[in-house]
Amino acid sequence: MRVACLSPRFSLLIATMILGTTSAWAENLITTYQQAFNTDPALAQARAELSAQMQDKPLARSALMPHAGIGAGVGFNTASITGFGAESIDRAYLSDNYSVSITQSIFDGQAWTALKQAGARIQASAALLTYTEQQLALQVTQAYFGVLEAQAQEHVAHKQKKLLESIYRQTEATLKIGTGDIIAVREAQARVDAAQADLIKARNGVAIARHRLQRLTHHPIGMLDNLGHYEAMGPQPDNMQSWVRSATKDQPLIHQAEAQLRVAQDQVEYNRRARWPIVNLQGIAQHSLGNPFPGVDINQAGVSLNLSMPIYTGGHTSAAVQQARARTVASIDHVADIRDEVTLNTQTAFLNLEDSVAQLRAAKETLVSAKVSLEGTRKGYEVGTRSIIDLLQTATDYIRAEQDYNVAFYNQVIARVQLKAAAGQIDMADLESVDTLLKKNQGS
Repeated sequence: MRVACLSPRFSLLIATMILGTTSAWAENLITTYQQAFNTDPALAQARAELSAQMQDKPLARSALMPHAGIGAGVGFNTASITGFGAESIDRAYLSDNYSVSITQSIFDGQAWTALKQAGARIQASAALLTYTEQQLALQVTQAYFGVLEAQAQEHVAHKQKKLLESIYRQTEATLKIGTGDIIAVREAQARVDAAQADLIKARNGVAIARHRLQRLTHHPIGMLDNLGHYEAMGPQPDNMQSWVRSATKDQPLIHQAEAQLRVAQDQVEYNRRARWPIVNLQGIAQHSLGNPFPGVDINQAGVSLNLSMPIYTGGHTSAAVQQARARTVASIDHVADIRDEVTLNTQTAFLNLEDSVAQLRAAKETLVSAKVSLEGTRKGYEVGTRSIIDLLQTATDYIRAEQDYNVAFYNQVIARVQLKAAAGQIDMADLESVDTLLKKNQGS
């Protein structure tokens, strides 16, 4: 199995699509993801946070680099000085001073630990960005096929209404010629009314599904490519433990938690090194005129090696170390919790994908059987061996079987992507393979 990372290939793909796409209407899964990729606020936030986090290394490294500074000043002074010979000094005068200093860190234990921490923080942010990209791919796939399923269910609702209306007209006709009964007519009418309510519900379901997809793409949703015929496919490889092992290795959430644990562990060392000495090499050159006496001109330069080391800080260092250790323990538990969650999600997704294959096959067989039963019951009703209640019930069973088939038909494809997401392995090839299952509107 491959390590999942959307960013490099997706960035190239998205740039190509931006240049080559002028329409604002989503048509297939790839272009729909492209629109979501460009406009999703959570993804934009993750990118910005990574960009900000990337500056942690230069910030931490700056403590180890030379620091240069200049200073300057000018002043107006009055002085009255006695005690230096017979004459006193009583005058007003100008003074000025300027200096240049350079300081280079020779030894700073905390600065080196901070640099190490910065790398771990960047890794955590990069893992979060990868996870956000993968989740967006999953959400777009679910929302895309959610629209297709809702549209299919609306089509079934139309079909149900027409079927029940035809039965209702048939019962009315038999009542007029004296072979039917009013109870059958009223039962058929009730079923037609229920079908009308189901149709309204199905239409609302389509609107809700389209709004859900539009929330991700931030674009109007046009005609979507539908699923063509495909073969049901279970997990590849068909081994749960293999998927779990890959998930614990590839899942970005685990990478993020492990990077955060390294930050916490480094914080213990950072706080402990507050007791360590700091050694700096400093060079300074300065000029002073009129200080401390009028007319006195001083120019000097020097180099010094400076050491500073705390002796007692009121218990601050010990408390900081203990606090960091406690947070490290919490981070260890967090990694274990994330690992358990990823394992459970992967196991669940694996079993759901296995189940989706069986459910689709069963739903297909049930639909075929229900259709045969409806045709047989209709013929039986026409020759008088079956009642109108029997016909209404088999019609309802047929419609329910078609609805269940639609659920299983779209769920099987979604379950494939859900397993990849649980294992942290969604990449461009996965979306492309799902996109090839779509029946293109242009050629259909």
